[in-house]
Amino acid sequence: MRRALALAAEAERAGEVPVGAVVVLDGVVIGEGWNRPISTRDPSAHAEMVALRAAAAHVGNYRLTGSTLYATLEPCPMCAGAMVHARVARVVYGARDPIAGAAGGAMDVFGVPTLNHHPVVESGLLAEEASQCLKAFFRSRRC
Repeated sequence: MRRALALAAEAERAGEVPVGAVVVLDGVVIGEGWNRPISTRDPSAHAEMVALRAAAAHVGNYRLTGSTLYATLEPCPMCAGAMVHARVARVVYGARDPIAGAAGGAMDVFGVPTLNHHPVVESGLLAEEASQCLKAFFRSRRC
């Protein structure tokens, strides 16, 4: 999660919402990313999506069975859906997102019973640090 927080800082320096994500398989980082929708003009360029794409390219397969994705913010529905399709085994996130979070915040995509894959979800890892990063970013935008 510390690496994901460092990536969130990269996003902030680039003028993006500070969210970072890392995909780990067998103790090795195989993909990482930070939010880039503004700079790439791509609404799907969330940190998790960037990290999933990098991980899939690294292993040569869109299936990331056995992997863990660490994100500084609770995944949105798009990112959660991609994690299900990629067969990510475990999702660990820091700050909750009660407005758009899809791991129990606003909804629970991972808990939809008809889906054929359900990652283990853990929340709250370095949550205060991740939350403060986001709050500071949005506070600076309101001034």
